[in-house]
Amino acid sequence: MVGAIGKDKDMANEKEKVIVVGVETEENSAQFEDSMKELKNLTETAQGEVVFSLTQKRPRVDRQTLIGKGKLQELIDFADAYEADVIIFNHEMTPRQNQLVCEALGIRVIDRVQLILDIFALRARSREGKLQVELAQLNYLLPRLIGQGKHLSRLGGGIGTRGPGETKLESDRRHIRNKITVIKRELKEVAAHRERSRQKRQTADIFQIGLVGYTNAGKSTIINLLTAAKTYSEDQLFATLDPLTKKWQMPNGMVVTITDTVGFIQDLPTQLIEAFQSTLEESREMDLLLHVVDASASNRLQHEQTVTALMEELDFGTIPVLTVYNKKDLIDKDEFTPTLFPNVLVSAKESQDKEILISRIREKMMELLSPYELTLGADQGQALSELKRQTIVLSEEFLEAENSYQVRGFAKNESKWVRRTEE
Repeated sequence: MVGAIGKDKDMANEKEKVIVVGVETEENSAQFEDSMKELKNLTETAQGEVVFSLTQKRPRVDRQTLIGKGKLQELIDFADAYEADVIIFNHEMTPRQNQLVCEALGIRVIDRVQLILDIFALRARSREGKLQVELAQLNYLLPRLIGQGKHLSRLGGGIGTRGPGETKLESDRRHIRNKITVIKRELKEVAAHRERSRQKRQTADIFQIGLVGYTNAGKSTIINLLTAAKTYSEDQLFATLDPLTKKWQMPNGMVVTITDTVGFIQDLPTQLIEAFQSTLEESREMDLLLHVVDASASNRLQHEQTVTALMEELDFGTIPVLTVYNKKDLIDKDEFTPTLFPNVLVSAKESQDKEILISRIREKMMELLSPYELTLGADQGQALSELKRQTIVLSEEFLEAENSYQVRGFAKNESKWVRRTEE
């Protein structure tokens, strides 16, 4: 895998110098500033340093170069003045646009999609995650091979080159298509193993909770708060890439699973959605989704809309959702107005909020589960212990006259405990 930065810069421990470019049009004017700010954050996440930001206002982007001849000459001058290593456009470029701009500048030119794919390549840890990212990158770069060879031959590594690497990208289309076929086959095997694990959890009557949300909303911090999972949790975009499923024993004794997923982002590349289908399948089978939202984000509403739209696109629309507004320590609670319901406002960094969050999750679970009432003999201790692990036990009373336990609670509708109640 190609390194994060070129060899010379690696020796000097320097970051690549990046110029970010954005065109404000009639279509994107509402979120343009936030989108450019996000592009800078993405660039820093990819270990680059933004040395200049070039923006332009026009009714629509230029068909050939996105920014037009005059602005392109300005970009050439700025690239020379700042000794830029790479130019990153805040738009998805067509193969022809990329080729024309690249030829004019003589340095590496990538777009927002390629940058996000690059960060995913940097973040992938598991075999499945690496395969999924490589598949997305190859699918994205396949139509962009024409004219890429001479530019790729002098890249020497850096932002936009992680993953498949130069030698693979310089290979012919047939080789890359064969590689895509091999990766898809390997992913099918991994997906089959994941499906077996998922079915095993379902047959075990385990309640499954999934975490979704905009990148950097605090999903990993929430899962760490609840489960002490010690997952990677930093103030970075896409800090978590590989899905993580952990068991969580609630205070009442019930054991559920919590799955952390990759963060969503505005204009999430379709190549990634396609590549991560097996991972996303994990979330489709959840009994409850916790939509984690950064309550302190200046563009919170846009984040919410992005995630909600993607959830619809990914067929999550039928799964019950509890919105967890996180980072309340960074806002004025009196001025905060929630827009998604039902919800709970917490700070994952404040220990006392753990009980508030657990209580709200428990309430939501009880709305989704079915009530049961059972009588277990005093000699059925193992069944009672199993009942406490698999259900929410509301009350447990020992009746001396009958020498039995009277237990009331809530369980999954298809569980044996509810069936026994109905019998």
